[in-house]
Amino acid sequence: MAASDSYSVPILFLIFNRPEATREVFKNIRAMRPSRLFVAADGPRADREGERQRCDEVRRIAMKVDWPCEIQTRFREENLGCRAAVSSAIDWFFDHVERGIILEDDCVPTIEFFMFCQTMLDIYEGDTRVMHVAGTNLNDAFDFEGKSYVFSQYTPIWGWATWRRAWRNYDVNLSTFDEFKRNGCGRLSFPARLERWHRMALYELVRKARINTWDYQWNYALIVNRGLSVIPAKSMVTNIGFGDDATHTKKVRRYFKNSHRQNITFPLRHPNFVNVNYTYDRSYFSNVVRKISPVVRIILKLWIPESLYLALKRLAP
Repeated sequence: MAASDSYSVPILFLIFNRPEATREVFKNIRAMRPSRLFVAADGPRADREGERQRCDEVRRIAMKVDWPCEIQTRFREENLGCRAAVSSAIDWFFDHVERGIILEDDCVPTIEFFMFCQTMLDIYEGDTRVMHVAGTNLNDAFDFEGKSYVFSQYTPIWGWATWRRAWRNYDVNLSTFDEFKRNGCGRLSFPARLERWHRMALYELVRKARINTWDYQWNYALIVNRGLSVIPAKSMVTNIGFGDDATHTKKVRRYFKNSHRQNITFPLRHPNFVNVNYTYDRSYFSNVVRKISPVVRIILKLWIPESLYLALKRLAP
């Protein structure tokens, strides 16, 4: 792309109260010169000293658009929290666009990330099976066998893209989850027992508003619609948001340290099948989810090995 060209895929930039991280991400957005930029900011928390000033500074940074661009903003005065602020901002974004990229204020992308998203959005525009395009792959242990990406049931959100036709399936309240459980859909969706317990426990905690987040609901939307997520062979986004001021990533763990931005090679080499790569998903659960999820750690304390479970089941009257 020439320096004078504009990037045609609309971008939603989600910001809050971190000036330095916002400045770093905005620098890479600016390098792409998007023709349409949407900026959404949650409001400051009343009990946090100095947060209003930081929020104001962040908004000024994200508004320094010096290229031809249609820019729209959604700046909240009150604080909604992660769950409502992010989900409603994405709703607002897709009220205006058919497809787009979502970047949070701590996710620094490469140029290749933008090109990868555009390519995937073009190729799978009309394929309703594909609902999510990720910019990261935290599962370094998996061999992609020369392919540029795989299809998965996981939906990493450190830089991602989707279409309005997919986002319309989103339900922040998981209003169908009781029916999902009652109909045995969890067993069909997650045949491995530990993974099933983990996913179902997360969905339950979200439904009861015990976790203040929006992203598990997006994964649920993909699961109930038998959707597919595109996972690249290389991580093209670096999360720089670790620390005490983060909402969910206060501790830097080993696999996050290793998740540096890399260049993906073009032209892309596509998978032979548009279907879930279950080998990848099993590997991802073992190598990533089991090591980071506090819910998994709780479940493992109560874990009954499969062989013992089956033996007890046979003995049960």
